[in-house]
Formats: sequence, structure tokens, C-alpha cells
Amino acid sequence: MTISPLILYYGLPLLIILFYYLWKRAQKQHLSQRIFDEVKASGMAEPASLHPLIDHNLCLGCASCINACPETTKNVLGLIHGKAHLINPTHCIGHGACKTACPFNAIELVFGTEKRGVDIPQVDKNFQTNVPGIFIAGELGGMGLIRNAVRQGVEAVNTIVKLPGIKRGGKLDLIIVGAGPAGIAASLAAKEKKLDFITLEQDSLGGTVSHYPRGKIVMTAPAVLPIVGKMQFRETTKEILMEFWQSVVSQSGLKIKEREQVESIEIEEQGFHVKTINTNYHSRAVLLAIGRRGTPRKLDVPGEDLPKVVYRLIDVEQYRNQHVLIVGGGDSALEAAVSIAEVPGTTVTISYRSEAFSRAKEKNRTNASAVQKAGRLHILMKSNVKIIEPHRVIIKTGNDELSIANDTVIVCAGGILPTGFLKKTGVTVDTKFGTA
Repeated sequence: MTISPLILYYGLPLLIILFYYLWKRAQKQHLSQRIFDEVKASGMAEPASLHPLIDHNLCLGCASCINACPETTKNVLGLIHGKAHLINPTHCIGHGACKTACPFNAIELVFGTEKRGVDIPQVDKNFQTNVPGIFIAGELGGMGLIRNAVRQGVEAVNTIVKLPGIKRGGKLDLIIVGAGPAGIAASLAAKEKKLDFITLEQDSLGGTVSHYPRGKIVMTAPAVLPIVGKMQFRETTKEILMEFWQSVVSQSGLKIKEREQVESIEIEEQGFHVKTINTNYHSRAVLLAIGRRGTPRKLDVPGEDLPKVVYRLIDVEQYRNQHVLIVGGGDSALEAAVSIAEVPGTTVTISYRSEAFSRAKEKNRTNASAVQKAGRLHILMKSNVKIIEPHRVIIKTGNDELSIANDTVIVCAGGILPTGFLKKTGVTVDTKFGTA
């Protein structure tokens, strides 16, 4: 039996291409499995926030989700045994591009996992809560990206402008609580829609961003603002972004009432009575853009009320020649530790209750490891602060107790979701354990 020359001419190259494709696919799956195993072994298998849940009964391994993920260099998604997996969960920051790209509807975006619940207020597709007229946008709703916060603030206002009674006078159309990215975007949208509104901020312009350490990179993708247009940032610092917010407020004529904390929101006829520390307001709608960390989470240990205990880092220079303890293992804790360790004369220690920095970005983990190897940072894993004294701190590590000299304690343990405030207002809060 002779083989046709045509079969050899066309078939052989096709077989070579097929075998090369299968070989490359097998190599990628082997790499994905290795990354996945390393992540699980290091205790970093818990995603920080919104992330994809993949139904392997529907997934056909087309890799569309992997190719669509903006974090491809971080190996967030990968194929294992012909199915897509979330192989590097701590690098997933909730873009949602994977869900959109999947042609088989095999991906659902969820909050929390079976092991770790996340409190999320109930909102509908227009970001309205179960209380008609009260909306939530940005970090409070579980979406941490600046561009997501901007989009949500704008979309919420686009719904609010259609509510009954808006633009009829007699009371404010809208009160925006919070002047972070979501609040600023919503304020610009409200101004563009010619609403009668005010923006209240319990602290200062920029919200959570304004409290980041100096030089911290806070944005990695552009966003579009009403009136202003596209934010021309791919990667920037806190200082540049804060200057941008200030210029936006100045050029657009926005008026933000800073240092005006909201104490309560009560339902009244055709709207809401909003009481602040300074005065009372009446509005037909309220948009909460207050973030998730307005109230720092405390350690609840003896000595925490000492003046040397603080809950955020502003200027590293104030800790020159001091013994500094940082409590926590997230991005803010590692960034604070690395930046303070660069100041001459400082001694920096991190105390973290877990065995791995599972919620911190790889860049911050790498930086902390480098500073540790250089001898400028001490890291105490699986440890807890037991007592804080004026000139020392006692830390429990396993069955032992360690006493270290200390001048300052910076607690970077995150913040407490304002669940009590929301429930008092009537907003329902659900604890998500891997639910959409």
C-alpha cells in the first residue's frame, strides 16, 4: 500500500502542528499544576475578594478565560486536566473579564469561600439596596478597584436621576456620603445631571486613598469620569492621584463638606433625614460610598489605648531611630514595614497571626522578603500581641512569649465593615461564603 504524495504533503505538516500544539498545552498544564500545588502548600489559596468560581461540568478547557484575564503575567488562571482553575487566587482582583469571555457560562463571580465569609450589603443591578432610595457604590459593596468604584458611582447616579420626585425642589435630590473614587465620580455625575446634591466626607478628599503611605501605587487601570473624561493613569502614586482629585474638584467646582461624619440616616416622607455631627439634611436619595474600613479593627489587648498605638501610616520619617512593631499581614502592613525599614536607625518587626501573607500582593511579599534578608526587618509568623507596654511589647509565639523593645505600634489589621450602621439604616447585609 502506497501513501499518496498529497497526504504526505498536507498531512505531515498538520500532524506536526497538532503534536506541537498538544505538547505546548501539556507543558502549560504541567506549569499550572505546579503553581497550584505551590500556592496551596504556602497557604495562599484563599482569594482576597471577588473572584471566579468555575463549574467544571460546563468548562470545556477552551482557555478563553485565561487569555482574557488582565493579570495573565501573574498566572491567576490556568488549565489543569483540561479544565480551567483559579491557580493563584491571591492575585485575582475581581476584573470579571474571565466571566465575560467564557463561551459556556461556566464562570460565576463570587464573594468569599467555604472557609472565609465576606459581609456584603444587598444591592441590585443598579446598586440600590433593599431600602428604596439608598444606594451603595465602591469598596463598601465589595468592589475594590478604583475603576469599578468610579463606574458604580456613575451608574448609581444614572438610576437616581430617574427616581420619582427628583428635581422637583423642596429638599435635596441626593446626598453622597464619602469622597473617595466612587463618591467623586458620583458627585461629577450628579453635577452633570444638574441634581441638587451635597457630598459629605468624614475625613478628607480621597477617602481611603488619602490614608495610604507616601509613594504607594494605587491605580493600575484607567477609568472615565463625567465632565473630566478619561483618567490618564496606568500606574501611579498616591501623591499624583491625590493631586488629580484636587484638580478635578477645583476645576469642576465641586463642593465637598469635609470633616462631616454621618451619624444616622432615617426614612421620612419622600426621602431621608440625614443627621451629621454638624447639622441635619433632607434628601430624596442617599448614595453611600464610604468604603469598608472606616473604623480600624483593634487588637483588644491591654495597653492598646497608649498614645504610641496608631492605625495607619502617613509619614515614615516620624519613626526615625525608633523600634516599630507592625501588626498585620496584608498589603498595608507589608508596605508600611518596607517603607519604614528604609529609614536609617529604625528597627522594624511584623507580627502576623497566620503562617503566610496570603492576602498580600506578590510584589509586596517579595519586597518584604528582600528587606528581611537584608536584616532590616524581623517577621514573626503565627504570632499574636499579648500586652502593649510603654517601652516594650509582649508577643505570644506558639507556646512561648517574646518581649521586644518598642516605641510605636502600627496596627494594620484592616477595618470593620459598618454593619451596625447599615442595619440601623435598614440595609440588609449578607455574609457570602462563595456565593454570587
